[in-house]
Amino acid sequence: MAREVHVIDPKDNTGTVISRTMTAGREVEVEAGGEVKMVKVLKDIPYGHKIAVRSIKKGDTIWKYGLSIGTALEDIEVGDHVHIHNIESNRGRGDLFKEKANAGESV
Repeated sequence: MAREVHVIDPKDNTGTVISRTMTAGREVEVEAGGEVKMVKVLKDIPYGHKIAVRSIKKGDTIWKYGLSIGTALEDIEVGDHVHIHNIESNRGRGDLFKEKANAGESV
């Protein structure tokens, strides 16, 4: 079976979707932290976006590629889409920068 979720580091609580058909209700095999498990996809997740491979509590650090990339804004279930709607990025958000610049606000 071809890998559909890419997890790099054992401490990662997210994986990157590398399948073009990550639709809600599917079960996908995920190798994370040295174990292989089946994860039920809770929402459609676009290619290149993140999926939770472990339960994440509000305020927890989001880990991807062994790096802290943000903080959970809400509880995130295994199999859920992890993106700007439920994490606060450590790196800032380019979409907000563009919105402010287009509105004439200082950035």
